[in-house]
Amino acid sequence: MQQTGENVILTIAEYNQLVSDNKWLHEQLAQLKRLIFGAKSERFIDGQPSAGQLSLFPVQEDVKPAGKEEITYQREKKEKNKPVRKELPAHLPRREEIIEPENIPDGAKKIGESVTEILEYEPTNIYVRRIVRPKYVVKKEEGVQIMVADLPCLPLPRSNAGPSLLSYIIISKYVDHLPFYRLSKILKRQGIEIAENTINGWYSAVCNLMEPLYEEMKKQIQKSDYIQGDETPIRVLTSEKPGSSHKGYYWVYHSPPKRLVLFDYQKGRDQSGPLDMLKNFTGTLQTDGYAAYNQFGLREGIELSACMAHVRRKFEQSIDNYPDIANYVMGELQKLYALERDAVEKKFDMGGILKMRQEKALPIMDNLEKYIREKSNHVLPKSSIGMAISYASNLWKRLKVYLTDAKILIDNNLIENTIRPVALGRKNYLFAGSHEAAQRAAMIYSFLGTCKLNNVEPFAWFKETLDKIPDYKIQNLKELLPGYKKQDS
Repeated sequence: MQQTGENVILTIAEYNQLVSDNKWLHEQLAQLKRLIFGAKSERFIDGQPSAGQLSLFPVQEDVKPAGKEEITYQREKKEKNKPVRKELPAHLPRREEIIEPENIPDGAKKIGESVTEILEYEPTNIYVRRIVRPKYVVKKEEGVQIMVADLPCLPLPRSNAGPSLLSYIIISKYVDHLPFYRLSKILKRQGIEIAENTINGWYSAVCNLMEPLYEEMKKQIQKSDYIQGDETPIRVLTSEKPGSSHKGYYWVYHSPPKRLVLFDYQKGRDQSGPLDMLKNFTGTLQTDGYAAYNQFGLREGIELSACMAHVRRKFEQSIDNYPDIANYVMGELQKLYALERDAVEKKFDMGGILKMRQEKALPIMDNLEKYIREKSNHVLPKSSIGMAISYASNLWKRLKVYLTDAKILIDNNLIENTIRPVALGRKNYLFAGSHEAAQRAAMIYSFLGTCKLNNVEPFAWFKETLDKIPDYKIQNLKELLPGYKKQDS
């Protein structure tokens, strides 16, 4: 660059660089506006906005004035459909009230009833379980013996909290996302004063009790030959950083064959977490493009697979600035997902899924690969579309793995669904109180995520498990895992 007087002379390379930087900055601004003001959904319908979504500034097409034309016709008049109230669930208990009309004359005959059902609510039904064990004196030759029945198995023998209350506390925090201080206030409104510290102590004791079951879940996942991996941040208070919080990570491992998901807390996002968790793993590991997973591709017995949803997300983020390329790629990816949905709806077996992928999905992937590689020479590397193309190209070999193995899913969406409660929890309790607290939360998220995968009601599972686990044999602990089936072990 030369400067003569008030004029600045740029070389062609410098000019092109300024143009490139300017375009990139415009894209960054557009992305920021979209994050703040735009829709968060990634739904794609043939390059158009989501169905039913109105445009803020609709484009008015040029319409030529038309001549007048008289049209007459007849049509049947239809009555407007009146809204039909959904019947109340049959399993709910009914409390019947009978209201007789006033001044019924003698001889009146009942011909029927007019029944109205109203849904009512009562606060949580908390009661005291009073266990009475009568004592008996038995006289024997050798002396007097006192007989009393054994106390039933209790999760926390030295406390007065039963399995159902402990389960309610856990569900309130990790499903309903209520911090313990809010839960304490809710209980106080119902006439039960339980200090926040007491609730926290009960919770910690429950985590200690269930830790062996968590370790058993870890062993079961490590035995799987197909694991999906992902990670999500969590803020943690620590004495190492007084006055500020530490950014820790939940590393999440999901085994689709075993229908188990495990959260493992680590202080950082480096390789140490997955290296330790998967040190003996062999099989297929499906992840996004994060570099920490690349090391596993060099190990014998491990094949890396990529997530199609992450690729789709990259192109979806560039659809406003590069609609032609992004719309085409999104449309082709939509065809692949349509094939997977069709296989689920028609209940294909593994052989049917593999045949469908080889005959129908493989040609789509091959054509899309050619298209992406061709377009890579015509876009700026730093642009959003350039980064999307680069991301897809670098992972293309891993993206095609699902075409050769029917048990491999097209994406990691199942594991992302299990992570969502963490994001909701962060908005409510904001951070974990310590590294130990973060790991205890990881344990609870593991149980709840596995309940969700297996359509198991979490409160009922926690209550039943807390009833059984104190006296359960350690070698049979896997039987307590949500959704456990003998044929799965």
